[in-house]
Amino acid sequence: MGLFNRKPKLPPAARPPLAADERVLAWAAVGNGEGDGVVVASNLGLWLPGRGHRLGWHDILKAVWSGRELTVTPADPVAERDGYLVVADCPAETYLLLDPGELPHQVRARVTRSVAYTAHHEVPGGAGRIAARRVAGVDGLTWTVRYDPGTPVDDEAVTAETDRLVAAARAATAPADV
Repeated sequence: MGLFNRKPKLPPAARPPLAADERVLAWAAVGNGEGDGVVVASNLGLWLPGRGHRLGWHDILKAVWSGRELTVTPADPVAERDGYLVVADCPAETYLLLDPGELPHQVRARVTRSVAYTAHHEVPGGAGRIAARRVAGVDGLTWTVRYDPGTPVDDEAVTAETDRLVAAARAATAPADV
């Protein structure tokens, strides 16, 4: 990018309450830029307008860039099981970005980089996606399961098969010298 094409720095009033080890990677004004807020990508996650906290890269199930709009679908933890979380889709949030700069690229790269393992499996009465994600500042992987709509998530057979599938995935991805 040339010197004259650089985006100005994030205005101090729009800067989210960053952690000590957090730095801004990219940002974009939302809507018409007149008080609609900003979307800020940092090394630790995504700051969205109207939220008082950062959404970690590992907490984003899906991010889609249309060329004008960024749509983010966060994960909603619904159950904690032995060694993994069961998550569901939060409502998707869409932001019109008129001057997106590097923000869409950073979101895609960071969400993709957080995924260490993903596989879709059949379970009794449905299916689900098992994923292992890297979490900034945390050693090891965080494991999640997101069931397909209609899967009986509280069924004992589903839980037993999911436990087996997660254990197999963990074993397959564990370093050989551990």
